[in-house]
Parts: sequence; C-alpha cells; structure tokens
Amino acid sequence: MALLLVRRDTSLSADEAWRRLTLWERHADVVPLTRVRVVTLPPRGAGTVFVARTGVGPVAFDDRMEVVVWRPPRDRTPGLCRLVKRGGLVVGWAEIEVRPTAGGGSQVLWREELGVRGVPRAFDPLLGRAGRWMFGRAVDGLLSHP
Repeated sequence: MALLLVRRDTSLSADEAWRRLTLWERHADVVPLTRVRVVTLPPRGAGTVFVARTGVGPVAFDDRMEVVVWRPPRDRTPGLCRLVKRGGLVVGWAEIEVRPTAGGGSQVLWREELGVRGVPRAFDPLLGRAGRWMFGRAVDGLLSHP
C-alpha cells in the first residue's frame, strides 16, 4: 500500500473548502474518465456510501467508498472525513482534513493509503507518485470551482 499526502493552503474558509471537497459527485468533474454515484440518501455524513466508476465502456472498475468519520469544521476546530475503500480492486482509506488558518483561509490535508489488489508492493512508489499527482490535481480542481 502506498501512503500519500497532499497539502494545500487556500483563501477559502474552512466551511467552504469542506463543502467543495465533500460534494462527492463533483469529484467526477476533476478525475478523468470517472463518474460518481452516491448510493445512500441524504443527509450526508458517517455511513454515506458512494461509488466512483473509472474507465471507458466495459473496461472500467468501481471504487466503492464509505464515510466512516464525519466531523465538519466548527469554529476553530479542524474538520475530518475518513473514507474506507470497500471495492474489490482498489483498497485502503482516505482522510480529508480541513484546518482553519489565520486570516479566514484554510489548509487542506488529503491523506490516503492506496492499494490495488494483485499489484506487488514493489510498485508502491510508482502508485504513490501517481496518487499524489492525481489527488493533488483533484484537490486543486475541487477548491478552485464552486
């Protein structure tokens, strides 16, 4: 499993950064060849399940995720969302932490432990680099568009 960290500082408030990062359907806008479907009914929070389907036609895979921790930012307290990957191919977890900063902005930390079933650990460095690039690009896209 590859462990990766993406860190971004933004002028967005912690509440707005949280909102943009946790609208799961919007992730399809910033991850190529991906559609996202939320399986559970609102309200969103712990227990929410969504599926990101990536690929073209029959050459695709599902990344099923469940929100297991949901603590939106409050006052000066950081927000934390933890996802567990429940799919058959992609395994691991992700955490999205949003910390308020001085001046009204926020800092985003996206931590992820990412694995692909059947891929040897020798490929973890490559998976980590690809993951940092992909998730960094996704975070940038989500933060930059309302």
